[in-house]
Amino acid sequence: MAPSNALTPQSEDFPRWYQDVVASAEMADNGPVRGTMVIRPYGYSIWERIQRELDDRIKEAGAQNAYFPLFIPESYLAREAEHVEGFSPELAVVTHAGGEDLAEPVVVRPTSETVIGEFMAKWIQSYRDLPLLLNQWANVVRWELRPRLFLRSSEFLWQEGHTAHATAADAAAYARRIHLDVYHDVIASVMAVPAYVGIKSPRERFAGAINTLTCEGMMRDGKALQMSTSHELGQNFARAFDIVFQSEAGPSALCHTTSWGASTRLIGGLIMAHGDDRGLVVPPRLAPIQAVVVPVRDEADIMEAAQRLTAELRAAGVRVTLDAARGSFGRRVTDWEIKGVPVRVEVGPRDLAEGRVTLARRDDEVKEPVALTAVSDRVRALLEEIQSSLFEQATRRRDAATVDVGDLDAALDAAESGFARLPWAVVGAEGEARLNANAVTVRCLQRPDGTTPDSPDEPDLVALVARAY
Repeated sequence: MAPSNALTPQSEDFPRWYQDVVASAEMADNGPVRGTMVIRPYGYSIWERIQRELDDRIKEAGAQNAYFPLFIPESYLAREAEHVEGFSPELAVVTHAGGEDLAEPVVVRPTSETVIGEFMAKWIQSYRDLPLLLNQWANVVRWELRPRLFLRSSEFLWQEGHTAHATAADAAAYARRIHLDVYHDVIASVMAVPAYVGIKSPRERFAGAINTLTCEGMMRDGKALQMSTSHELGQNFARAFDIVFQSEAGPSALCHTTSWGASTRLIGGLIMAHGDDRGLVVPPRLAPIQAVVVPVRDEADIMEAAQRLTAELRAAGVRVTLDAARGSFGRRVTDWEIKGVPVRVEVGPRDLAEGRVTLARRDDEVKEPVALTAVSDRVRALLEEIQSSLFEQATRRRDAATVDVGDLDAALDAAESGFARLPWAVVGAEGEARLNANAVTVRCLQRPDGTTPDSPDEPDLVALVARAY
């Protein structure tokens, strides 16, 4: 039987369920140009929370925010051949503007290594200017043939960091710091998603990079989602754009650069990692609305109590809203369930007469009566309980759907419903090509203890393979 909110059950059609949730939770709509999206206020409020969590950590890592142009001369991309080749099918190119043909076509940025490289070369003179740590919040365009809201769209929002360093070791250490202290920390501790961390295989790494670090989440249908990446670019872009510095010893040397990014795709990951047949489930640390006070009836004493509780919760530091809408109590509850608000405070006449209200958790719908005098303390405690519970549940699902195998046939079988883990030496280039031919990819390479290696050439690495979004 379909749930009361009329969402397609996950077990029946997971992609349709995803589309239903995006629409019913008022997250986003398709834009007028194919592949674009309109992010609605509730969806954007979640993005703002993600932005804040990432931005605070990026700044703690020493990077400063800047902004670079949307339009990039086509010749800039051509200066780094591997980079332009990697993005060529996705590029949007402007050839006509202002009523005439342009002397040189301009590309709508798919990413900004090339334009930022041009200015790094201008701004860096000596070792005293290093490291140069930049980040920008921007939109980018990658022309998608099979768009899906938040997951793959022709235009999306993200942050992209770009840094220049004096040594390869410093660049590698900084890329790893972003990988672990920024991305993995936000994904795990804020979004409550237990991502696998590792590096991409040479076949899967970012175009122009010498190493790509990744955080890979498992969605509730067993597929992988790449949630963030950090790239060591070596001296490839420094060589192409002449990003040099005078070393402390005197001679000039090429910089070592990095780039790293996370996008509105994280919202898609949030939906698919925690959502259920009733809609979104938003972890409390990320939720724009952590608690909603819902009056059972539109009566003066009930509304007065609801307003007082809302003020008390707000004063206690809870992100709270009062549902003052009229209409069916059941319909209003369903609407908040779809939006995934962690805690509902239901205020009804019977409870009020006994000096209490009812608290309902969104994650498991367990309800409990709580005295009016204890609501703020209990809600704050519940928020922490829900945050921990969501991470633990997602970890159990991921671990149960990750299978250790010994050969490619078993890996392909396991990838029908989750992740397969097998020795990287068993896969190799030929095995990876076979996996790809069956729509399965190497999501990341890890050391046997699950930590992130420095190189795909380290001995005894394991590969995590899966179908992916």
